Amino acid sequence: MNDQYESRSRADFARARFKAFINTVSDAVSGQRNTLLSYDEIKEKLHIGGPVYRGVHSVPIARITGSLNRYQDFDRAFLPKLDELSNRWQRVDQAWYREIDLPPVVLYKVGEVYFVVDGHHRVSVAREQGQEFIDAEVRECSTKVRITPDLCLEDLEILGEKVEFLERTGLDRLRPQSKIKLTIVDGFDRMLEHIAVHRYFMGLDLKRDISEEDAVVHWYDTVYEPIVHVVQQSDILQDFPGKTEGDLYLWTLDHQRYLSEQGKSLLPPDEAAREFIDEVEDVEDE
Repeated sequence: MNDQYESRSRADFARARFKAFINTVSDAVSGQRNTLLSYDEIKEKLHIGGPVYRGVHSVPIARITGSLNRYQDFDRAFLPKLDELSNRWQRVDQAWYREIDLPPVVLYKVGEVYFVVDGHHRVSVAREQGQEFIDAEVRECSTKVRITPDLCLEDLEILGEKVEFLERTGLDRLRPQSKIKLTIVDGFDRMLEHIAVHRYFMGLDLKRDISEEDAVVHWYDTVYEPIVHVVQQSDILQDFPGKTEGDLYLWTLDHQRYLSEQGKSLLPPDEAAREFIDEVEDVEDE
């Protein structure tokens, strides 16, 4: 019987390694990176807090897409990338066949994503055997931005900028309903510049010093929101798959700046958005 389990586990590992190889080739062809998320990189870029112990839970394996310190040993599907993992992987696999209960894995939870602290081989075997859930000790880390299992490494730069933006403006505290999402690198830095300029002109108009918080709230209520409202009323986003209301806000402001450079007078935010959308639609109709 032991020889039967060992034979099955050797075959399982060989199959898992072959799948990992196919994924590596596919990544090379597509130019995508199918690696696990690095907890340290997420922590550095997104300034996450914690971790706080949350107890033992049954966790969806599909949401385990990161690692504390072994993100180079397994791919995004938790397939083993190295032959050196075979002995430990096969022992865990044999325990699965024998229905031996193993200790819960240890995970960090950041948003909707889980990072393996201890139990990489157990997660890998469970996923390869078709399990949908695994018992885990969960420690949760707080974050200012939404993190999902489909997060790409390329998205981290923009999310890092968003964290910096929220920490500097306090917008998530001042306007909790705000949900600004961008796909444009340096977009949040440009928004910080917009707020700084808005604060300057507020001071000129009101003839007094304007606090940073007052400028942030006034910018959001009188500039950002009116533009987004116009975008939401139109069907313009259907013409830009993958883009967001925040992206259209930035494009509208770029259009305003272009008009200013041409010597034309600036429009109120909502009118500027309507004019920009009209121009885009006119170009598409030609």
